[in-house]
Amino acid sequence: MIEERQTGHQKESDLTLGNLIEKYLDFQKLSVKKSSYNSTYYLCNSILNIFDGDIMVSRITANFLKETLIRTGKPNSYLNNIRSRINAIFRWGYENDYIADISFLGKFKPFKDTMRREKLEDKFLESDELQKLLSGFKSKKWELLTKFLSLSGLRIGEAIALNTQDIDFAKHVIHINKRIFPAKKSIDAPKTISSNRDVYMQPELEKACRDILLFTKQESVFKGYRTKLFVCNTHGDYVSYIVYNNALKRTAERVLGFEVTPHVLRHTHASLLLANGMTLDAISRRLGHEDSVITKQIYLHVTQKLKEQEEEQIKNIHIVG
Repeated sequence: MIEERQTGHQKESDLTLGNLIEKYLDFQKLSVKKSSYNSTYYLCNSILNIFDGDIMVSRITANFLKETLIRTGKPNSYLNNIRSRINAIFRWGYENDYIADISFLGKFKPFKDTMRREKLEDKFLESDELQKLLSGFKSKKWELLTKFLSLSGLRIGEAIALNTQDIDFAKHVIHINKRIFPAKKSIDAPKTISSNRDVYMQPELEKACRDILLFTKQESVFKGYRTKLFVCNTHGDYVSYIVYNNALKRTAERVLGFEVTPHVLRHTHASLLLANGMTLDAISRRLGHEDSVITKQIYLHVTQKLKEQEEEQIKNIHIVG
């Protein structure tokens, strides 16, 4: 017989998984940004689509969680994402006196991810690869947006949320003060305090911005819409992240032979700046990073590649005889 454990709120034997998730979401809604809450909300819905919300929390074991997740047939990378959120929910429940014991989580181990881990060098493009990618687009809009992301280093959510007034040609900067949450197209504050920034428009980026504004203006006349957005869809509304991501992926697979994501373009921007001598701190500020861990990882790879190129050049130099 299962013992009824009394917590500060109610008997744990009366608490269902659905109840716990509902309480967890109520707390999250009050304590995190809207975009973060939206992500949490959709992930919690995924959990309730897998598990019966009416199951008593007191009856949940590590083995039950593992077996139920495995039966979904989903990739281990997806299961690990669900596992992490389940752990977070139960730890929150324990810390807030809804659950008396979560020791079983110690037996709820990560699933072995057999998928090939993406190498760091696959996370950014070389200059010639970027040129090849840009010339491979069938859509001028996606070509322009890809060039803009590569030249600015903006996150895709920051770029899609831009208004024309955010492009400040007088001061040669782009004002980053918002981002869009793709799933709901809701505008939110930047990801972190350091994400709220002004990005300098070097001449090449400034030209790309003018090209996008001209394209948007011409398309608006042709399609008959009005918009204040920097880049938009054919109805003058926010660009769909999914549509762009799919176009980028398909084009990269066709012309480069591998997938490219919008975040790869952000890393590409960092790597090209590093290769041209910019400091880690300067690049981190431009990207709106709170720290430069990722920038440092890219730096190590870029410097190693430059060293190999230098060694190759020296190999072909004949100094004596």
